[in-house]
Amino acid sequence: FLDFRAPPAQGYGYCVFGRLTKGLEVLDAIATVPTTTVSFHENVPAEPVIITKAEISE
Repeated sequence: FLDFRAPPAQGYGYCVFGRLTKGLEVLDAIATVPTTTVSFHENVPAEPVIITKAEISE
């Protein structure tokens, strides 16, 4: 889950965890995807964003 916004004044939000170790240009591209509202969820990607590879490193 990628969260590009600050938490709202109400204090709720999403638990975001993980670390990007390479591929910042991919993250920047995802951040520019057009968004829409679906039901009560705002800023949902208008088209699905699919991450095809993720790795666990220690």
